[in-house]
Amino acid sequence: MTVLYGSQTGNAEKLAHELQRRLVGHGRSVRVESMGRYKSAQLKREHVVLFVVSTYGEGDPPDNARVLHEFLLSAKAPNLAQLQFAVLALGDTSYEHFCKTGRDFDERLAALGAKRLCERVECDLDYEESAERWMKAVLAALPQHQSAVPESGVSGPLDHASPNYSRKCPFHAALLENLCLSGRGSSKEVRHIELSLEGSGLRYEPGDALGVVPRNCPDLVDELIAALGLDAESTVTEPGGREVKLREALEQAFEITTVTRPLLEQYAHLSDASELRKLLENDGRADLQQYLRARDLLDVVRAYPVKGIAPSEFVALLRRLPPRLYSIASSFNASPDEVHLTVAAVRYESLGRQRQGVASTYLADRVADGEQIPVFIESNPNFRLPKEPGTAVIMIGPGTGVAPFRAFMAEREFSADTGKNWLFFGDRRFHTDFLYQQEWLDYRSKGLLARIDVAFSRDGDDKVYVQHRMRENSRELFA
Repeated sequence: MTVLYGSQTGNAEKLAHELQRRLVGHGRSVRVESMGRYKSAQLKREHVVLFVVSTYGEGDPPDNARVLHEFLLSAKAPNLAQLQFAVLALGDTSYEHFCKTGRDFDERLAALGAKRLCERVECDLDYEESAERWMKAVLAALPQHQSAVPESGVSGPLDHASPNYSRKCPFHAALLENLCLSGRGSSKEVRHIELSLEGSGLRYEPGDALGVVPRNCPDLVDELIAALGLDAESTVTEPGGREVKLREALEQAFEITTVTRPLLEQYAHLSDASELRKLLENDGRADLQQYLRARDLLDVVRAYPVKGIAPSEFVALLRRLPPRLYSIASSFNASPDEVHLTVAAVRYESLGRQRQGVASTYLADRVADGEQIPVFIESNPNFRLPKEPGTAVIMIGPGTGVAPFRAFMAEREFSADTGKNWLFFGDRRFHTDFLYQQEWLDYRSKGLLARIDVAFSRDGDDKVYVQHRMRENSRELFA
């Protein structure tokens, strides 16, 4: 049988390999392949295919799933009556088209005559338990084979970048440094964060991300509890099954700043709010999306209060507080046992209230030197330096998007790679927003950075961005 994965950040790929491990442990012959390398015509000759696919952005397939997705939805797709299949869909309920790509695959395969081994399972950001349930359903649906290895050899947690620390079991990294990179007078606040990985055994490659398990703002938590009329010291059960105080649960375990459609549907039922029901039933999806984007849970609770709701009933509405992923801005080889991040602190006003990003302001404001932050490595095999060290690299990283390229340059300097490096960087103002300016100039003087082109959009009468610099140098860029 075949396991196909469509993955943008690597989660679907990891789950596909974990599924292969379990199937092999049950005596199956299994191959795992990226949808991007799979020949679409091969589907006609397959008997069992298991699909693990994420949805990217507003309902799009991941890059490596686009061709297969287009083929299946086209008139060229063949009858697949010989095929048995199952779909594991990954997504994020804060987007309108939750798990759309997985639904597309599942519904189209069935329409082409293929038979489901088991029902599609849709996973939110906290996907481990749902994925585990789907894998067990797949194994139960397959005809029984003699197990090739003892079952104890294939059970256990999902495979992650580190056998010791993962999304479910993060490492607690001490804060080493928190520096403001933005100059005085900047309209933005960008922080350089350094964390210690000493003693963890964790390693990473340039291009990987660091998962940060944040905490909600304590002030926002207190306002929400007051608006609900609940006792902050009452006991509730957090997602891991631990009994904790309500205040601790809302600060550390549950998402309270993002309002999703499933949450709003449940809250509309509890509050019996006709306005919310009308909003949800209205075909004008733009109105609903605008409502969700502009508000957090406190706004909804204040506008549509629910009398007599129990603390356990309220937290049952909420999803687990998801980790936030940041591109790693350092090379492990150049900075052993450290990991660096470039974080823009999110602060803005909406509907007369000041808002702030959960993880960015947690890192910027609320973690003291030496205090520990739960983290894990999120591998990104689709974003790597070339294997051939002499290959030229063009890097386009406006704003905090320059973070991974700081890691690339540090790695190339450490490895004495001979390939030329060309950086396009852009931000608002030269004097206040040229992130890591001295480091780029040092790389330039050493000859490691062959060229750097910059664009600062607010310094002149006309707004200039990195794409304008690329167009100005289009012949050389193309060459």
